[in-house]
Amino acid sequence: MQNKILSLLGIAMKGRNLVSGEFQTLEAIRKGSAMLVIIAEDASDNTKKLFSDKCKFYQVPMICFGTKDMMGSAIGKEGLRSSLGVCNAGLAEAIMKQLEEK
Repeated sequence: MQNKILSLLGIAMKGRNLVSGEFQTLEAIRKGSAMLVIIAEDASDNTKKLFSDKCKFYQVPMICFGTKDMMGSAIGKEGLRSSLGVCNAGLAEAIMKQLEEK
């Protein structure tokens, strides 16, 4: 199931429906283009609080999933990624559905 979510993240990245990194994810939340925010479980408490507050204010669903290394690998980026923003409603819904089945 975890592999399905990682595959969906890869598809979102290839389709240019995903942003990564703190600055781009925050910008997507502010602009209203982020349909789902994913934060790595091993992200710092400050990062989790920042995104939790922003997502509550802008009414964007947020989940904690995976590790920074796992998320970076899933989207084909070298290095660690602590935040991702899914900018496609269908993909965001598919990811949330996979998590609910967990």
